[in-house]
Amino acid sequence: MELIVRSFRGYLRRERGLSGSTIPSYVYFAERFLSYRFHRAPTGLRQICADDVTRFILRHVHDHSPGRGRKMLTALRSFFRFLELRGRISIDLARCIPAVANWRLAELPKALPPEEVERVLARCNRSQRAGCRDFAVLLLLARLGLRAGEIVALELGDLHWDTGEITVHGKGGTVHRLPMPRAVGQAIVSYLRDARPRVGSTRKVFLRTYPPFTGLGHPSTVSTLVRRAILRAGLRPPRTGAHLFRHSLACQMLRRGATLSEIGQVLRHRHPNTTLIYAKVDLARLRPLAMPWPGGRP
Repeated sequence: MELIVRSFRGYLRRERGLSGSTIPSYVYFAERFLSYRFHRAPTGLRQICADDVTRFILRHVHDHSPGRGRKMLTALRSFFRFLELRGRISIDLARCIPAVANWRLAELPKALPPEEVERVLARCNRSQRAGCRDFAVLLLLARLGLRAGEIVALELGDLHWDTGEITVHGKGGTVHRLPMPRAVGQAIVSYLRDARPRVGSTRKVFLRTYPPFTGLGHPSTVSTLVRRAILRAGLRPPRTGAHLFRHSLACQMLRRGATLSEIGQVLRHRHPNTTLIYAKVDLARLRPLAMPWPGGRP
């Protein structure tokens, strides 16, 4: 199984040309499917049939948001095409993967009010290694709106203490240099000085708290960290992933009078249409545009 996954990772990088931030999520879903189908038994890829794929999707697609569900199906299609291309399977299993209904702008962004964001931050036990690390990660999410994959990719050389800036390696291979707020810088310094394991083999900023002291392996690790922090704060929002803080930052900026263009710049959206979803939560500006409801109060 490890050889198959390693070969798939190389295929995504060399032949598909996917970015380093996208490949881990594709590999993650391929590993999940293989573990589901074969458990600890020998991996006989020619045994996979369409029913195996359908059962896996029906069982796990509801574990994710519609967008994340679509990414899971895209990753599986790519994996099965790779297996067929390499001659490991003889049928085109990619054709049996259904589509996920996910209409653009159909949902409101899930966000936490500012007081709940501060409550999550306050519940981090910074006297412990894990709490000190989690606090720094959560501040990067809440104050700069970083994505989970950008947290994972962050290296020591990306921290520019002389200029008070941080280099962020974003989606699609983009690189941005952002100002580092004082509170964020202090949290990172506290983690590096007091809680980060003393290892010289990795340049990743955020490491596991138990051996082996490697970097956080996958964006889902950051989402798990966020989920635990939210539960510690006694909150039960409908979404608990790392993107929740990104949405919360955008909604807070909107309430304070920021324009959609300014929000798009802070969140580093490549296309203005990506920021349009936040127009739906600006109730103060939408209310004068709403048509009166027949029979309702004026």
